[in-house]
Amino acid sequence: MAATPAYWFVVLPDRDLAPGLLGRLRDLAGRAVLRTVPHASGRPWLAGCWPDEELAACAVGDVRLAVAGTCSLQPAELAARARQISQSAHIEPVLRDAHGCFHLLASVAGHTYVRGSFSGQRRVYRAEAGGGTVCASHARVLARLTAAELDTAQLALRLTGDTIAHPLGWDALWRGVHAVLPGTAMELTPGGEVRTRRWWQPPAADLPLDEAAAGLREALERAVASRVRPGEVVGADLSGGMDSTSLCFLAAQAGARLVAVTLDAGAPTNEDRLFATRAAGHLPGVEHLVFASADLPAQFSGLDECVDPGDEPSAIVRTRVEQRYLAGQMRAHGARLRLSGFGGDQVIQSPPSYVHGLLRRSPVAGLRHAAGWRARHRRPLGALTKALLDRGSYAAWLTEAAGMLRTPVSGDDLRWGLRPSLPSWASERAVQLCRERLLGAARDAAEPLHPERGRHAWLASAQRGGRLAGPLAHRGQLDRLPYHSPFCDDAVIAAALAARPHEAAGPWSYKPLLAAAMHGLVPEAVLRRTTKDHFGYEWHNGLRHNRRTLAAWAEDSRLVAAGLADEDALRRALLSPQLLLGGTAEFETTLGVEAWLRGLEHPHTPDGTREMNSAPTTR
Repeated sequence: MAATPAYWFVVLPDRDLAPGLLGRLRDLAGRAVLRTVPHASGRPWLAGCWPDEELAACAVGDVRLAVAGTCSLQPAELAARARQISQSAHIEPVLRDAHGCFHLLASVAGHTYVRGSFSGQRRVYRAEAGGGTVCASHARVLARLTAAELDTAQLALRLTGDTIAHPLGWDALWRGVHAVLPGTAMELTPGGEVRTRRWWQPPAADLPLDEAAAGLREALERAVASRVRPGEVVGADLSGGMDSTSLCFLAAQAGARLVAVTLDAGAPTNEDRLFATRAAGHLPGVEHLVFASADLPAQFSGLDECVDPGDEPSAIVRTRVEQRYLAGQMRAHGARLRLSGFGGDQVIQSPPSYVHGLLRRSPVAGLRHAAGWRARHRRPLGALTKALLDRGSYAAWLTEAAGMLRTPVSGDDLRWGLRPSLPSWASERAVQLCRERLLGAARDAAEPLHPERGRHAWLASAQRGGRLAGPLAHRGQLDRLPYHSPFCDDAVIAAALAARPHEAAGPWSYKPLLAAAMHGLVPEAVLRRTTKDHFGYEWHNGLRHNRRTLAAWAEDSRLVAAGLADEDALRRALLSPQLLLGGTAEFETTLGVEAWLRGLEHPHTPDGTREMNSAPTTR
């Protein structure tokens, strides 16, 4: 059974529940003190464990309002907004201009309201407990509260990695624990009724580049300013790329004292250090720390460490120890938090499938962009034409994908997104489970995030960034240095999505929207950069360094035990990953799922003591 995270909360309806529910929540808190906040009726509304700086709540008459996470509203402003609320329909309008990444919680006239972020970095889960529906910030909390078993089908879906199809990637990995889809809120009524309400709508994608860039600049400025204070020391990644470099300059503009970290890769052609050093020369008072990859812990180190696995598998196991070391260096230089450019790739540029809609609105421009993408990715003319002429529904695409799980994905998909694909070592049972879930979603008429496939793909990409930012924030908690990804803030996503898709991305320029937004702040040499380096040398060196651990996993795989991987095929992959044809992503995804299952066998309580629980069961 999974351990309770160090920070969590449960949202309870304003009605009488089983008298033992609070006692069970106190048991989940372990040695920590269970904190509670009441409804106006006196019944418990919020219960959990959180530091003061993580959750701000106010009470104004019969209204209770709280935000958990990073929010631009100060406590006095939050109380002023609460005074404008008399029914649950007022909640979102009065907080529409709040910036950050946060949960929004409210209790109004007996109605309980809870939602996370549209990006999916802040999530909400629900389950039946104590005779009613309760919500929580973490799936693990509800899994422990309800003694839930692992859902093997959800584990199988996680083997598809970044190609997991909407909305299948959002649900929890425990039976009976369900996700509230990002962009929707949960309302619990006093009578026990459960309602979902859509609170987030994408902006119209009609702003010309200069106007959209100005909006993105303002949103990023506010996102960074809500996290840093003048004179405080802030750690920041300075990779040499456009995303992280932009945040460094925005943090400096907000008055932060920067401790910027750059990795110097072993490949002689890698240009990251060159561009990072150029940028650092323009940052006032920056303390620039450059680390040669040879002096850092090898990638894939610490695979066998017993660490809190989080709510779900994550592919960041490759650099976990390396990043922990860098976080320690930032803390040693006084940093109180860490800014990361993670999410920029997913948020500020539209995937190439925007061409499908552009071709119908403006055929000449659409054909020009299609030709550009074809040349850039060397796509066969027949495949490109077929994708652009396709008019199939999202349900039809899910049905087709269900029959092609064994077929490798190649190139950019100009249809509804990257098609779900399983690695070659996935078992027939894993294929069947994934196929059933995809067909089930198609039968249930799963709706895309937007009727236009290019728009859907961009929204799904932004949420993919948010979904992956969650584990990074969790890692920041473990590393004792809060990890922030401002590109995944909802306001930043909305500002980016307001741009015309064919101007926010294109085959002839790199991240034109962000380059226009940062013009005059970030050095032009960085904004004109078109290359994106990799750490291939470090990847292979890490595999060699950790060969024994990988060999041990090959002989005692939890994925094999769960029936989700073929033993011989997985052994070949783990012992000779350098020979894989499917690329590094599917290998790291599989390692993430294997590591997560192993982590559940050795859960730790928030204070670090090991719990004496049996291994989780699957069915």
